[in-house]
Amino acid sequence: MERSEAETGRCGGCGGHAAPPGGEAPETPRERVNRRWNEIMQETRVAQTGVQILFGFLLSVAFTPLFHELGTFDHVVYVITVVSGAAATASLIAPVSIHRFLSGQRMKDEMVEVAHRLMVCGMALLAVTIGCTLFLILHVVVPGLTAKLLVGAVMLWFALSWYALPLWLRRRSTRRAAQQDSS
Repeated sequence: MERSEAETGRCGGCGGHAAPPGGEAPETPRERVNRRWNEIMQETRVAQTGVQILFGFLLSVAFTPLFHELGTFDHVVYVITVVSGAAATASLIAPVSIHRFLSGQRMKDEMVEVAHRLMVCGMALLAVTIGCTLFLILHVVVPGLTAKLLVGAVMLWFALSWYALPLWLRRRSTRRAAQQDSS
């Protein structure tokens, strides 16, 4: 039988954060959802800044003299990069719009869940945008296999640090909590 967040003191939407250590009083469900919402908004601010700067840079590239000398392949990569950057921008700014439209509607639980999913999607799109941007730059500066290997290594690092590490930490925390619950 699965226990609720209130019973376990763990955040179900974030994969099971443990209750505060040291005998502190556990959060109420309302306090938890408010904390999670505030965390999402703070994370959104950080991600939005990066994606907006990158997107602004990408928009200016098409108006440089060198851009017109690039081949069809580079133009296709550029289009993919700009579209994924626009989609990342939309995903990372969407929680703010959702909050504006739904504020006061007593839907914070739903807003937190949707914002969480949009942030994960936006971060994936941002990783694609960064990878494609890096490829465009390195493809011009370091032609050939070297550019592909460098981009592959950077994208592997993104996958490990942005996705594999958090998922591993989540799994480890869940196992530790299960061991504590069974003790």
